[in-house]
Amino acid sequence: MTVRSKHVVVMVTAPNLRTARKLAGKALEARVAACANLVPGIESHYWWQKKLERSSEVLIVFKTRSGLAKRLERVVLEHHPYDTPEVIFLPVQGGNQQYLNWIDSSTEAPPPA
Repeated sequence: MTVRSKHVVVMVTAPNLRTARKLAGKALEARVAACANLVPGIESHYWWQKKLERSSEVLIVFKTRSGLAKRLERVVLEHHPYDTPEVIFLPVQGGNQQYLNWIDSSTEAPPPA
């Protein structure tokens, strides 16, 4: 089943608060996200180059429109220090309509296809 959603939450991890703030600022300045929540103090466990790794990270939770998600990803990739940064899109199935309208009014319209 294909679910089409007008809005997405985009999850990105960063190595520290300074980097997370920079990424959030770049995305907000570009108007490809309406909001960025920074959640410091997460501990990530993962496989990297055939080794089990662990690191402290900051989770960035962006809110944007589906049509801007790939542009947001490009902004993150351009400014992120990791070789392979986490950029995961999660569809928003519903929510407070006033908040969703605010996301729309706080972001640029996607370019024509």
